[in-house]
Amino acid sequence: MTKIIGLTGGIGSGKTTIANYFQSFGIPVYIADDEAKKIMQSSEIIAAIKNAFGNAIFENDILNREKLAEIVFSNPEKLEVLNTIVHPAVKKHFDQWLLEHATAPYIIYEAAILFESGGYKRCDIIITVTVPVESRVERVMQRDGTTRELVLKRINAQWTDEQRISKSDFVIENTSIEKAKTEVVKILKILKIKQNES
Repeated sequence: MTKIIGLTGGIGSGKTTIANYFQSFGIPVYIADDEAKKIMQSSEIIAAIKNAFGNAIFENDILNREKLAEIVFSNPEKLEVLNTIVHPAVKKHFDQWLLEHATAPYIIYEAAILFESGGYKRCDIIITVTVPVESRVERVMQRDGTTRELVLKRINAQWTDEQRISKSDFVIENTSIEKAKTEVVKILKILKIKQNES
């Protein structure tokens, strides 16, 4: 039975870099946020978003993600509406992906809102990636070309590191990539021992 390792952390914590490092050891990785972006381009989801949020967030029939982000990260109820549209579609896609990797002893399910979405309930093991908030803000501003205010809104819409850590089996401090890689190797050794014991 394939074990699901949930990998999470706040926006800008570098969890995708960590996920890619796990992948370099041959572990299949599912990046929920990337898949959600692709799913949000499907005609069915576009229609549902249009219905819920109106035409103002579309330009020439293309979703303006920045406008949508401004709306949902300023209003928890609107964020919930968006999540109820996107999450079931991502879950369905992940279930299909999981079947395709049924022979793998472990897979990584990487999601920023692993706890908020309830996705953690399906995980056998949970790893949280942490980075000081200020570093996260800087990273996201550079990466997305966005404002400090919008990044903080997104951070505040997510669980805190303390909340995530309290429900996690492992914590990776991603203050330096070398330190984080060492933590990944340690975790893999522990998982291998557990696998041999079972």
